[in-house]
Amino acid sequence: MALSTKLMLRQGQSLVMTPQLLQAIKLLQFSNVELAAFVEEELERNPLLERAEDRPDAVPDAPSDNAEHWDGDADYDPGDSSRSEGDWAAETMVTESSSLESDLGTEIGNDFDTDRAPTPNETPSENEGAGLSATSWTGTSGNGDGEASDIEAYVAARVTLPDHLGEQLALAVADPVQRLIGQAIIDSIDEAGYLSESIEEIAERLGASLVVASALLSKIQTFDPAGIGARNLAECLAIQLLEKNRLDPAMQALLDNLPLLAKRDFVTLRKICGVDEEDFAEMVSEIRRLDPKPGRIFGGGPIQTVVPDVTVRAASDGSWHVELNPEGLPRVLINQTYATRVSKIAGSASDKSFVANCLQTANWLTKSLEQRARTILKVSAEIVRHQDAFFTNGVEHLRPLNLKTIADAIGMHESTVSRVTSNKYMASPRGLFELKYFFTASIPARSGSESHSAEAVRFRIKQLIDAESVNDVLSDDAIVAKLKEQNIDIARRTVAKYRESLRIPSSVERRREKVAMQQRDN
Repeated sequence: MALSTKLMLRQGQSLVMTPQLLQAIKLLQFSNVELAAFVEEELERNPLLERAEDRPDAVPDAPSDNAEHWDGDADYDPGDSSRSEGDWAAETMVTESSSLESDLGTEIGNDFDTDRAPTPNETPSENEGAGLSATSWTGTSGNGDGEASDIEAYVAARVTLPDHLGEQLALAVADPVQRLIGQAIIDSIDEAGYLSESIEEIAERLGASLVVASALLSKIQTFDPAGIGARNLAECLAIQLLEKNRLDPAMQALLDNLPLLAKRDFVTLRKICGVDEEDFAEMVSEIRRLDPKPGRIFGGGPIQTVVPDVTVRAASDGSWHVELNPEGLPRVLINQTYATRVSKIAGSASDKSFVANCLQTANWLTKSLEQRARTILKVSAEIVRHQDAFFTNGVEHLRPLNLKTIADAIGMHESTVSRVTSNKYMASPRGLFELKYFFTASIPARSGSESHSAEAVRFRIKQLIDAESVNDVLSDDAIVAKLKEQNIDIARRTVAKYRESLRIPSSVERRREKVAMQQRDN
């Protein structure tokens, strides 16, 4: 058979991951903070986009678009189209496709809710040369240039731990070379106040003498706050005790055996320290008054308040009302007036291509944000339907749940549900929970009845331990026996794993602690 080349026409189907589809998948996984940052970048990059709050003529959508209602009907069938109005249903029925990818091409309106109305002191003014929008707001509280005053300009800058230590270093050390070494040591101190890099590595990296570097570390350890620059917990506590003139041989022996103190082995510690019971209790009280993390008074990174994506509230008829939190939804609109105006004056082909690309990107962003909101609402509502007993009776009634159950019920892929539940939070009468919290492993029941949620079993273990007395401290085997009485089939190693995840010490350590507390109270 001779080899030859020829042209052939072949038809086939394949999934193509376009850049826009990849970006839509990332949007679905973004948290509120990440989404807000992404939208802010798009607002700066795309002149056809504007915030809905900046549009005085924006008409709010109907509230039914971001709320769903669950009446607790256990016989709900997601595929049943003959449900009555009282069943599990959207207040306004929204037709969605079975997956995020297939719905990206569906035409969706780009008007979002707006919760801001013009105040009496604000008047809309037409901004003909605006980059982000054709309209803007000018308030009476602005400066002479027509810009609103920045209140953050009047707030004092937060003093950080490196700044605080650097000021003390400038006063304590005069030699420039030693200041450079001292600043390198300060830069190696973490947020808790501990030296994160060994002094030998710092000296070698700077090509400095180990003796000089160690002397500078000792000087920095005398700075405020007390205990700063320590290499371990024992040294941190020792520095603070030395400043209070309380570091005697007995206290040093106690610091050298901190693991025994953590285990509440007070009998062995008293023998090592060579003190009586009264002196030992005073030493332990002195240790407890110290700060194990002296750097935390300056704070760490900026604290970001968790904003719930979904809120769940009880309805008057005993059902649950699930709705999106408008504070977590960035609302953007396309300024069609500005787009038309720019298109008319665009002369070159490159300018027209730029405007067309901006319009296409703006349309895609508004549709993706709308679809993201609808998908989050759909998944959250299904979670509430499955965990109805949890919201009604508490964590003991949390049911086992996995991603496949939710995905099959709403007609989406497991990966889509996984992305939706990552870094998303639900506010409910029971508290604020991450959506991942409701997905727990299954612990079988002894009698073959409905299995138990791992989180509910963990809660029951904590209840049993909290209820124990000094004369009846439960071992892991005893906890297994009590759980079996409650129809929970669980192994001892699983109980130990759950107990350690709750940071509960072993039965021996708990008994020592209870005995010590009883002796102290007496």
